[in-house]
Amino acid sequence: MSASPSASSHGSRTGVWLIGARGSVATTVVAGCAAVTAGLHPPTGMVTETPDFADAGLPALPSLVFGGHDTVDCPLPKRAEALAAGGVLPHGLPSAVGAELAAADREIRPGGPLPGDMRDEEALIAAFAADITDFARRSGADRTVVVNVASTEPVPTGGALPASSLYAAAALRAGCPYVNFTPSTGLHHPALPAPAAASGLPYAGRDGKTGQTLLRSVLGPMFAQRALAVRAWSGTNLLGGGDGAALADPAAAAAKNAGKERVLADTLGAPVEGEVHIDDVPALGDWKTAWDHIAFDGFLGARMVLQTTWQGCDSSLAAPLVLDLARLVARAHQRGLTGPLGELGFYFKDPVGDGPSSLAEQYAELKRFAGRLADDADADAETGFAPDADADAAPAPAPAPDADGRGARR
Repeated sequence: MSASPSASSHGSRTGVWLIGARGSVATTVVAGCAAVTAGLHPPTGMVTETPDFADAGLPALPSLVFGGHDTVDCPLPKRAEALAAGGVLPHGLPSAVGAELAAADREIRPGGPLPGDMRDEEALIAAFAADITDFARRSGADRTVVVNVASTEPVPTGGALPASSLYAAAALRAGCPYVNFTPSTGLHHPALPAPAAASGLPYAGRDGKTGQTLLRSVLGPMFAQRALAVRAWSGTNLLGGGDGAALADPAAAAAKNAGKERVLADTLGAPVEGEVHIDDVPALGDWKTAWDHIAFDGFLGARMVLQTTWQGCDSSLAAPLVLDLARLVARAHQRGLTGPLGELGFYFKDPVGDGPSSLAEQYAELKRFAGRLADDADADAETGFAPDADADAAPAPAPAPDADGRGARR
Protein backbone atom coordinates (compact mmCIF):
# COMPACT_ATOMS: atom_id res chain seq x y z
CA MET A 1 0.00 0.00 0.00
CA SER A 2 1.34 3.40 -0.94
CA ALA A 3 1.79 5.97 1.78
CA SER A 4 -0.04 9.26 1.40
CA PRO A 5 2.27 12.26 1.15
CA SER A 6 2.32 14.43 4.22
CA ALA A 7 0.75 17.85 4.02
CA SER A 8 4.12 19.22 5.11
CA SER A 9 5.41 18.62 1.59
CA HIS A 10 2.59 20.52 -0.14
CA GLY A 11 3.74 23.51 -2.18
CA SER A 12 7.45 22.71 -1.86
CA ARG A 13 10.07 21.09 -4.07
CA THR A 14 13.03 18.90 -3.21
CA GLY A 15 16.02 18.72 -5.53
CA VAL A 16 17.86 15.47 -6.18
CA TRP A 17 21.28 16.10 -7.73
CA LEU A 18 22.72 12.87 -9.13
CA ILE A 19 26.44 12.32 -9.65
CA GLY A 20 26.55 10.01 -12.66
CA ALA A 21 23.25 11.47 -13.85
CA ARG A 22 23.21 9.74 -17.25
CA GLY A 23 24.06 6.27 -15.95
CA SER A 24 21.72 3.31 -15.69
CA VAL A 25 20.84 3.83 -12.02
CA ALA A 26 20.17 7.57 -12.40
CA THR A 27 18.07 7.03 -15.54
CA THR A 28 16.02 4.39 -13.75
CA VAL A 29 15.58 6.75 -10.77
CA VAL A 30 14.19 9.57 -12.93
CA ALA A 31 12.01 7.32 -15.11
CA GLY A 32 10.80 5.34 -12.10
CA CYS A 33 9.84 8.42 -10.09
CA ALA A 34 7.87 9.76 -13.07
CA ALA A 35 6.17 6.41 -13.64
CA VAL A 36 5.10 5.99 -10.01
CA THR A 37 3.97 9.63 -9.79
CA ALA A 38 1.80 9.17 -12.90
CA GLY A 39 0.30 5.95 -11.53
CA LEU A 40 1.78 3.87 -14.36
CA HIS A 41 3.54 1.48 -11.97
CA PRO A 42 3.39 0.73 -8.22
CA PRO A 43 6.30 1.80 -5.97
CA THR A 44 7.68 -1.73 -5.67
CA GLY A 45 10.95 -1.77 -3.72
CA MET A 46 10.42 1.65 -2.13
CA VAL A 47 10.49 1.14 1.63
CA THR A 48 9.41 4.75 2.18
CA GLU A 49 6.11 4.04 0.41
CA THR A 50 5.08 1.43 3.02
CA PRO A 51 2.77 2.20 5.97
CA ASP A 52 5.62 2.43 8.48
CA PHE A 53 6.75 5.68 6.80
CA ALA A 54 3.39 7.26 6.05
CA ASP A 55 3.65 9.78 8.91
CA ALA A 56 7.35 10.63 8.60
CA GLY A 57 6.71 13.89 6.75
CA LEU A 58 8.80 12.83 3.74
CA PRO A 59 8.71 14.91 0.55
CA ALA A 60 6.11 13.55 -1.87
CA LEU A 61 7.40 11.90 -5.04
CA PRO A 62 5.76 14.55 -7.28
CA SER A 63 7.78 17.22 -5.45
CA LEU A 64 11.15 15.75 -6.52
CA VAL A 65 13.07 17.53 -9.28
CA PHE A 66 16.24 16.09 -10.80
CA GLY A 67 19.55 17.29 -12.17
CA GLY A 68 23.17 16.23 -11.88
CA HIS A 69 26.71 15.92 -13.17
CA ASP A 70 28.07 13.46 -15.70
CA THR A 71 31.06 13.16 -17.99
CA VAL A 72 29.09 11.53 -20.84
CA ASP A 73 26.67 13.27 -23.20
CA CYS A 74 24.11 10.56 -24.07
CA PRO A 75 20.71 12.22 -23.39
CA LEU A 76 18.52 10.63 -20.74
CA PRO A 77 15.66 9.81 -23.17
CA LYS A 78 18.08 7.88 -25.40
CA ARG A 79 19.64 6.17 -22.39
CA ALA A 80 16.17 5.16 -21.23
CA GLU A 81 15.41 3.68 -24.65
CA ALA A 82 18.56 1.57 -24.42
CA LEU A 83 17.54 0.34 -20.95
CA ALA A 84 14.08 -0.56 -22.24
CA ALA A 85 15.64 -2.50 -25.11
CA GLY A 86 17.69 -4.42 -22.53
CA GLY A 87 14.65 -5.22 -20.40
CA VAL A 88 15.63 -2.94 -17.52
CA LEU A 89 12.76 -0.48 -18.08
CA PRO A 90 9.29 -1.60 -19.21
CA HIS A 91 8.59 -1.39 -22.93
CA GLY A 92 6.99 1.93 -23.77
CA LEU A 93 7.97 3.66 -20.52
CA PRO A 94 10.65 5.95 -22.06
CA SER A 95 8.06 7.54 -24.35
CA ALA A 96 5.44 7.69 -21.58
CA VAL A 97 7.77 9.69 -19.32
CA GLY A 98 9.74 11.37 -22.09
CA ALA A 99 8.93 14.88 -20.89
CA GLU A 100 10.23 14.16 -17.39
CA LEU A 101 13.41 12.56 -18.76
CA ALA A 102 14.01 15.53 -21.06
CA ALA A 103 13.43 18.00 -18.21
CA ALA A 104 15.99 16.21 -16.02
CA ASP A 105 18.45 16.00 -18.91
CA ARG A 106 18.33 19.78 -19.35
CA GLU A 107 19.56 20.08 -15.76
CA ILE A 108 22.64 17.87 -16.23
CA ARG A 109 25.98 19.68 -16.25
CA PRO A 110 29.44 18.47 -17.37
CA GLY A 111 31.31 16.66 -14.63
CA GLY A 112 34.99 16.04 -14.29
CA PRO A 113 37.83 16.26 -14.08
CA LEU A 114 38.09 15.32 -17.75
CA PRO A 115 41.40 14.62 -19.53
CA GLY A 116 43.15 17.89 -20.21
CA ASP A 117 41.18 19.83 -17.60
CA MET A 118 43.77 22.16 -16.04
CA ARG A 119 41.58 23.43 -13.17
CA ASP A 120 42.87 22.75 -9.67
CA GLU A 121 40.77 21.14 -6.94
CA GLU A 122 39.45 24.43 -5.58
CA ALA A 123 38.29 25.56 -9.03
CA LEU A 124 36.56 22.24 -9.69
CA ILE A 125 34.81 22.25 -6.32
CA ALA A 126 33.67 25.85 -6.83
CA ALA A 127 32.34 25.07 -10.33
CA PHE A 128 30.46 21.96 -9.19
CA ALA A 129 28.98 23.80 -6.20
CA ALA A 130 27.84 26.64 -8.45
CA ASP A 131 26.07 24.13 -10.70
CA ILE A 132 24.19 22.74 -7.70
CA THR A 133 23.17 26.12 -6.27
CA ASP A 134 22.09 27.37 -9.71
CA PHE A 135 19.90 24.27 -10.08
CA ALA A 136 18.33 24.89 -6.68
CA ARG A 137 17.46 28.47 -7.65
CA ARG A 138 16.05 27.54 -11.07
CA SER A 139 13.97 24.66 -9.76
CA GLY A 140 12.71 26.50 -6.68
CA ALA A 141 13.82 23.60 -4.46
CA ASP A 142 13.65 24.22 -0.72
CA ARG A 143 16.63 21.90 -0.35
CA THR A 144 18.71 19.68 -2.61
CA VAL A 145 20.20 16.28 -1.76
CA VAL A 146 23.35 15.27 -3.65
CA VAL A 147 23.51 11.52 -4.35
CA ASN A 148 26.56 9.79 -5.84
CA VAL A 149 25.50 6.96 -8.18
CA ALA A 150 28.57 7.12 -10.46
CA SER A 151 30.71 4.11 -11.34
CA THR A 152 33.08 2.82 -8.68
CA GLU A 153 36.50 4.48 -8.68
CA PRO A 154 39.76 2.92 -7.45
CA VAL A 155 40.94 3.61 -3.92
CA PRO A 156 42.97 6.82 -4.17
CA THR A 157 46.65 7.03 -3.39
CA GLY A 158 48.30 10.19 -2.13
CA GLY A 159 46.59 13.32 -0.87
CA ALA A 160 44.79 14.44 -4.03
CA LEU A 161 40.99 14.39 -3.95
CA PRO A 162 39.47 11.79 -6.30
CA ALA A 163 36.43 12.77 -8.36
CA SER A 164 33.94 11.42 -5.80
CA SER A 165 35.51 13.58 -3.09
CA LEU A 166 35.47 16.67 -5.30
CA TYR A 167 31.72 16.21 -5.71
CA ALA A 168 31.27 15.55 -2.00
CA ALA A 169 33.18 18.74 -1.16
CA ALA A 170 31.00 20.61 -3.67
CA ALA A 171 27.88 19.35 -1.91
CA LEU A 172 29.20 20.73 1.37
CA ARG A 173 30.12 24.01 -0.31
CA ALA A 174 26.58 24.28 -1.73
CA GLY A 175 25.04 23.58 1.68
CA CYS A 176 23.47 20.30 0.55
CA PRO A 177 23.02 16.96 2.35
CA TYR A 178 25.05 14.19 0.73
CA VAL A 179 24.53 10.47 0.07
CA ASN A 180 27.27 8.19 -1.27
CA PHE A 181 25.55 5.18 -2.86
CA THR A 182 28.89 3.87 -4.17
CA PRO A 183 32.01 2.38 -2.54
CA SER A 184 34.05 5.33 -3.86
CA THR A 185 35.83 7.59 -1.37
CA GLY A 186 33.44 10.56 -1.21
CA LEU A 187 33.50 12.08 2.28
CA HIS A 188 35.88 9.38 3.53
CA HIS A 189 38.90 11.27 2.22
CA PRO A 190 41.08 12.48 5.15
CA ALA A 191 40.62 16.11 4.06
CA LEU A 192 36.81 16.04 4.38
CA PRO A 193 35.65 14.83 7.84
CA ALA A 194 36.39 18.22 9.43
CA PRO A 195 34.53 20.24 6.76
CA ALA A 196 31.65 17.73 6.91
CA ALA A 197 31.39 18.11 10.68
CA ALA A 198 31.57 21.90 10.47
CA SER A 199 28.94 22.08 7.73
CA GLY A 200 26.03 21.17 10.01
CA LEU A 201 24.63 18.95 7.23
CA PRO A 202 23.35 15.35 7.42
CA TYR A 203 25.02 12.75 5.24
CA ALA A 204 24.76 9.00 4.61
CA GLY A 205 26.57 6.17 2.83
CA ARG A 206 28.36 4.26 1.59
CA ASP A 207 27.88 1.58 -1.11
CA GLY A 208 24.23 0.66 -1.61
CA LYS A 209 23.25 -2.81 -0.45
CA THR A 210 21.25 -4.22 -3.36
CA GLY A 211 22.06 -7.88 -3.97
CA GLN A 212 24.66 -10.32 -2.72
CA THR A 213 25.47 -8.32 0.41
CA LEU A 214 21.77 -7.84 1.16
CA LEU A 215 21.47 -11.62 1.31
CA ARG A 216 24.66 -11.92 3.38
CA SER A 217 23.29 -9.46 5.96
CA VAL A 218 20.33 -11.82 6.45
CA LEU A 219 22.16 -15.17 6.34
CA GLY A 220 25.13 -14.11 8.50
CA PRO A 221 22.97 -13.44 11.59
CA MET A 222 21.09 -16.70 10.96
CA PHE A 223 24.27 -18.75 11.33
CA ALA A 224 25.40 -16.72 14.37
CA GLN A 225 22.03 -16.95 16.13
CA ARG A 226 21.75 -20.69 15.51
CA ALA A 227 25.33 -21.21 16.83
CA LEU A 228 26.43 -22.82 13.55
CA ALA A 229 30.14 -22.51 12.82
CA VAL A 230 30.87 -21.02 9.40
CA ARG A 231 34.16 -22.38 8.10
CA ALA A 232 34.33 -20.56 4.76
CA TRP A 233 32.22 -18.18 2.71
CA SER A 234 33.19 -17.53 -0.89
CA GLY A 235 31.37 -15.69 -3.66
CA THR A 236 31.47 -14.79 -7.32
CA ASN A 237 29.77 -11.95 -9.17
CA LEU A 238 29.21 -11.81 -12.92
CA LEU A 239 28.04 -8.43 -14.19
CA GLY A 240 28.15 -6.20 -17.23
CA GLY A 241 27.26 -2.59 -17.97
CA GLY A 242 29.24 0.38 -16.75
CA ASP A 243 29.72 -1.10 -13.28
CA GLY A 244 31.13 -4.32 -14.71
CA ALA A 245 33.63 -2.37 -16.80
CA ALA A 246 34.62 -0.20 -13.83
CA LEU A 247 35.03 -3.19 -11.53
CA ALA A 248 37.26 -4.95 -14.03
CA ASP A 249 39.91 -2.67 -12.51
CA PRO A 250 41.31 -4.68 -9.56
CA ALA A 251 41.65 -1.53 -7.45
CA ALA A 252 37.98 -0.64 -7.96
CA ALA A 253 36.92 -4.23 -7.26
CA ALA A 254 38.93 -4.20 -4.03
CA ALA A 255 36.95 -1.16 -2.84
CA LYS A 256 33.70 -2.97 -3.64
CA ASN A 257 34.68 -6.25 -1.99
CA ALA A 258 35.82 -4.62 1.23
CA GLY A 259 32.23 -3.78 2.13
CA LYS A 260 31.00 -7.27 1.30
CA GLU A 261 33.62 -8.88 3.53
CA ARG A 262 33.02 -6.40 6.34
CA VAL A 263 29.35 -7.37 6.55
CA LEU A 264 30.32 -11.01 7.11
CA ALA A 265 32.91 -10.18 9.75
CA ASP A 266 30.44 -7.96 11.60
CA THR A 267 27.49 -10.37 11.51
CA LEU A 268 29.49 -13.54 12.22
CA GLY A 269 31.67 -11.93 14.88
CA ALA A 270 34.99 -12.66 13.16
CA PRO A 271 36.50 -12.82 9.65
CA VAL A 272 36.04 -16.10 7.78
CA GLU A 273 38.03 -17.83 5.07
CA GLY A 274 36.98 -17.05 1.52
CA GLU A 275 36.99 -14.30 -1.09
CA VAL A 276 34.61 -12.55 -3.45
CA HIS A 277 35.48 -12.44 -7.15
CA ILE A 278 33.97 -9.97 -9.62
CA ASP A 279 34.03 -10.76 -13.34
CA ASP A 280 33.06 -8.34 -16.09
CA VAL A 281 30.76 -10.04 -18.61
CA PRO A 282 29.70 -7.29 -21.06
CA ALA A 283 27.02 -9.50 -22.63
CA LEU A 284 25.04 -9.38 -19.37
CA GLY A 285 24.43 -5.63 -19.74
CA ASP A 286 22.70 -4.30 -16.62
CA TRP A 287 22.01 -7.75 -15.22
CA LYS A 288 24.13 -9.61 -12.71
CA THR A 289 24.49 -13.07 -11.18
CA ALA A 290 25.99 -13.71 -7.75
CA TRP A 291 26.85 -17.10 -6.27
CA ASP A 292 27.76 -17.81 -2.67
CA HIS A 293 29.23 -21.04 -1.30
CA ILE A 294 28.98 -21.33 2.50
CA ALA A 295 30.70 -24.19 4.30
CA PHE A 296 29.56 -24.64 7.91
CA ASP A 297 29.63 -27.16 10.75
CA GLY A 298 26.63 -28.50 12.63
CA PHE A 299 26.19 -30.56 15.79
CA LEU A 300 28.98 -33.08 16.44
CA GLY A 301 31.01 -31.60 13.60
CA ALA A 302 28.65 -32.55 10.78
CA ARG A 303 29.93 -30.72 7.71
CA MET A 304 27.31 -28.99 5.56
CA VAL A 305 27.08 -26.51 2.69
CA LEU A 306 24.62 -23.81 1.70
CA GLN A 307 24.78 -22.43 -1.85
CA THR A 308 22.81 -19.43 -3.08
CA THR A 309 22.25 -17.88 -6.50
CA TRP A 310 21.11 -14.29 -6.93
CA GLN A 311 20.12 -13.02 -10.37
CA GLY A 312 18.89 -9.48 -10.71
CA CYS A 313 19.04 -6.10 -12.39
CA ASP A 314 21.22 -3.75 -10.39
CA SER A 315 19.56 -0.57 -11.66
CA SER A 316 16.08 -1.80 -10.74
CA LEU A 317 17.29 -2.85 -7.30
CA ALA A 318 19.14 0.41 -6.67
CA ALA A 319 16.71 3.02 -8.01
CA PRO A 320 13.99 2.66 -5.34
CA LEU A 321 16.65 2.81 -2.63
CA VAL A 322 18.06 6.04 -4.09
CA LEU A 323 14.57 7.56 -4.03
CA ASP A 324 14.12 6.38 -0.44
CA LEU A 325 17.42 7.90 0.63
CA ALA A 326 16.83 11.22 -1.10
CA ARG A 327 13.49 11.57 0.70
CA LEU A 328 14.78 10.46 4.11
CA VAL A 329 17.87 12.66 4.01
CA ALA A 330 15.87 15.65 2.76
CA ARG A 331 13.47 15.25 5.68
CA ALA A 332 16.38 14.84 8.11
CA HIS A 333 17.79 18.12 6.79
CA GLN A 334 14.42 19.81 7.21
CA ARG A 335 14.26 18.55 10.80
CA GLY A 336 17.70 20.03 11.50
CA LEU A 337 19.57 16.73 11.92
CA THR A 338 23.31 16.89 11.30
CA GLY A 339 26.28 14.59 10.83
CA PRO A 340 26.37 10.91 9.84
CA LEU A 341 22.95 9.25 9.68
CA GLY A 342 23.87 5.84 11.05
CA GLU A 343 20.15 4.97 11.21
CA LEU A 344 20.23 4.55 7.42
CA GLY A 345 22.63 1.59 7.63
CA PHE A 346 19.78 -0.59 6.29
CA TYR A 347 20.65 0.72 2.83
CA PHE A 348 24.46 0.34 2.84
CA LYS A 349 27.26 -2.21 2.88
CA ASP A 350 29.58 0.15 4.73
CA PRO A 351 27.37 2.59 6.68
CA VAL A 352 28.66 5.81 8.20
CA GLY A 353 28.10 6.23 11.92
CA ASP A 354 27.32 3.54 14.46
CA GLY A 355 24.71 0.85 14.08
CA PRO A 356 24.03 -2.88 13.75
CA SER A 357 25.00 -5.04 10.77
CA SER A 358 22.04 -7.45 10.77
CA LEU A 359 19.37 -6.44 8.25
CA ALA A 360 16.54 -7.09 10.73
CA GLU A 361 18.16 -4.89 13.36
CA GLN A 362 18.93 -2.24 10.75
CA TYR A 363 15.30 -2.20 9.64
CA ALA A 364 14.12 -1.79 13.24
CA GLU A 365 16.50 1.16 13.57
CA LEU A 366 15.22 2.63 10.31
CA LYS A 367 11.63 2.47 11.59
CA ARG A 368 12.67 4.24 14.79
CA PHE A 369 14.32 6.88 12.63
CA ALA A 370 11.07 7.34 10.71
CA GLY A 371 9.34 7.94 14.04
CA ARG A 372 11.96 10.52 14.92
CA LEU A 373 11.36 12.31 11.62
CA ALA A 374 7.63 12.24 12.31
CA ASP A 375 7.88 13.96 15.71
CA ASP A 376 6.99 17.36 14.30
CA ALA A 377 5.29 16.26 11.08
CA ASP A 378 1.81 17.27 12.28
CA ALA A 379 3.07 20.67 13.39
CA ASP A 380 4.74 21.13 10.00
CA ALA A 381 1.45 20.39 8.25
CA GLU A 382 -0.45 22.91 10.33
CA THR A 383 2.05 25.75 10.08
CA GLY A 384 3.65 25.16 6.68
CA PHE A 385 6.95 24.97 8.57
CA ALA A 386 10.16 24.94 6.58
CA PRO A 387 13.36 25.46 8.58
CA ASP A 388 15.03 27.33 5.72
CA ALA A 389 14.29 30.98 6.44
CA ASP A 390 14.69 31.91 2.78
CA ALA A 391 14.41 29.05 0.31
CA ASP A 392 15.43 31.33 -2.57
CA ALA A 393 18.62 32.49 -0.90
CA ALA A 394 21.92 30.84 -1.77
CA PRO A 395 22.94 28.18 0.78
CA ALA A 396 25.51 29.26 3.33
CA PRO A 397 28.93 28.10 2.16
CA ALA A 398 30.33 25.12 4.00
CA PRO A 399 34.04 24.60 4.57
CA ALA A 400 35.89 23.02 1.68
CA PRO A 401 39.37 21.52 1.54
CA ASP A 402 42.32 23.62 0.59
CA ALA A 403 43.48 23.15 -2.97
CA ASP A 404 46.32 20.97 -1.72
CA GLY A 405 43.86 18.72 0.14
CA ARG A 406 45.61 19.07 3.50
CA GLY A 407 43.17 21.14 5.47
CA ALA A 408 39.88 22.96 5.51
CA ARG A 409 38.99 26.56 5.02
CA ARG A 410 35.81 28.59 5.09
